[in-house]
Amino acid sequence: MRFTYPARLRPDSTGELVVSFRDLPECLTSGGDIAEALTEAADALEEAIAGRINRTDPIPVPSPRRAGEYPVAVPAETAAKAALAVALRESGVTRVALAARLGVDEKAVRRMLDPRHRSSANRIHKALHALGRELVVETYAA
Repeated sequence: MRFTYPARLRPDSTGELVVSFRDLPECLTSGGDIAEALTEAADALEEAIAGRINRTDPIPVPSPRRAGEYPVAVPAETAAKAALAVALRESGVTRVALAARLGVDEKAVRRMLDPRHRSSANRIHKALHALGRELVVETYAA
């Protein structure tokens, strides 16, 4: 799953650009111009995904981008943690069972899922692999 979500920018009555994500209705922000609005959108998107991870809410698959929408990517570390949260949810494996598969304490799995805790990509990759998934990093021209 790619964690890049389409954002819609619409001017409000004051000329401020309001940013919304149809896949994440709770995620709203704004900016004075397109650049500022997209910067704020990236921050708001990261917070929305982090909130869903913390609450164990579903993380939606991004919808295809429509005309006039802008792609906004979730930062890499948060995207990796979101991928782990999605894989854990879809597999039905508990945190305790995943910890046993990895040979670590359950606290280590909790930290891997904590959006505010720094986790190595290697550790998350191993956890995803234990759930039958692979972590892939992709770059492209913006």
